[in-house]
Amino acid sequence: LSMETKKQHLIVKNIIDSDLAVSSDDGKKVYQAIVEALHTEAIVELDFQGITIVITAFLNMAIGKLYQDFNGDFLNHHLKLVNVDDKDKALFRMVATYAKEYFANQEAFEQAVEEIL
Repeated sequence: LSMETKKQHLIVKNIIDSDLAVSSDDGKKVYQAIVEALHTEAIVELDFQGITIVITAFLNMAIGKLYQDFNGDFLNHHLKLVNVDDKDKALFRMVATYAKEYFANQEAFEQAVEEIL
């Protein structure tokens, strides 16, 4: 039995059928594809080749939401982002950082909101 880790190569442009990664609906499609692949315990290569515009609304849904289902360490090991434009890298980091904090603090956050209301 080979210990070779399975890899799944997901091409964002093919999933959303566009070179614009701008809508949260498209983000949701990408998120669902990633989750399916992660459940097979594959290393997921998320390929942004050919994507010309990426915005936060898309990334929050495609990548940020993953932190609700998986912990950061798991994602660091199992999700590889490839062909991300240098100008977009900061955006990806920001989305991941906010998502980690949000989902880590979500219970505390919801508790605080309930106390205020």
